[in-house]
Amino acid sequence: MFRVSAFLMACLISLASVTGQAPAAAETVAVDADLVVPVWPAQPPTWDAPTEPEHDTSGDNGRDVAGKRVIRLGHVSTPQLHVYRPIKNDTGTVVVVCPGGGYSILAWDLEGTEIAKWFQSIGVTAAVLKYRVPTGRSEAPWLAPVQDVQRSISLIRGGNIEGVEATQIGVMGFSAGGNAAARASLATQRFYEPFDDADEAKCTPDFSILVYPAWLVKKDAPNELIDEVKVTSESPAMFFAHASDDRVTPMSSVTLYSELKNNGIDGSLHIFGSGGHGFGGRIAGQPTDAWRGLCETWMKSKGWLAQ
Repeated sequence: MFRVSAFLMACLISLASVTGQAPAAAETVAVDADLVVPVWPAQPPTWDAPTEPEHDTSGDNGRDVAGKRVIRLGHVSTPQLHVYRPIKNDTGTVVVVCPGGGYSILAWDLEGTEIAKWFQSIGVTAAVLKYRVPTGRSEAPWLAPVQDVQRSISLIRGGNIEGVEATQIGVMGFSAGGNAAARASLATQRFYEPFDDADEAKCTPDFSILVYPAWLVKKDAPNELIDEVKVTSESPAMFFAHASDDRVTPMSSVTLYSELKNNGIDGSLHIFGSGGHGFGGRIAGQPTDAWRGLCETWMKSKGWLAQ
């Protein structure tokens, strides 16, 4: 079992600030997770890795959401799971959280750590996935992130994370993270050669939560899913939240939901009148503010939360 505690990681950050040199696996943002776990035992599967060190790319003029800046974590080459255990009433439900960012950066707090803390409050263990970016130069920008998602699910399902015993595992994704989460949810194959015994565990989730997922439908036929995304009778139940005025078409959610229903798979679809793109879980005075409560109700109705 391979683990890096939040305390040890914090010590590494302090050392880096003193010496001016960051260790290979050091954090570039504050660590407040209960546990930080490397996704891969050594190097991840081959990909076009960035040469710059991992860092927050937002700068002084970074985007604000609901009056608060967003951490735009870039140049991630060392995938990690940041694990947040429930504050109380552990339900046995674990969710892998995939922040968005166009496969260029990760909206680390907005769609990652802030979501994890909400899950903590309702009895869910959240594992925020720091997946590899940027991948835009790759022929398949989704591949490395999906590999990281699949490996993460196998790690959790196989009992490889200290103190985490999952009775059901979900995956949640925002925007590009929603694209990766959907692909991992519907995959019929593992997109990498198994590394070790951890990869003997199944790599698909029991359910999925997709918040403004991106690029799941054909540009010229938004009522059709892209060829690589196919729904079957074995696909997991899914929850969707999307704004109708999103520049990333809500048809990604609508069409995937429709295909789920055509195959007898449970789904919960919510298209809000306004809210735009990238609202995360912050309260902004928009209809989209309601999505977390609706998601909690859906999860409770499925028996994944305490009644």
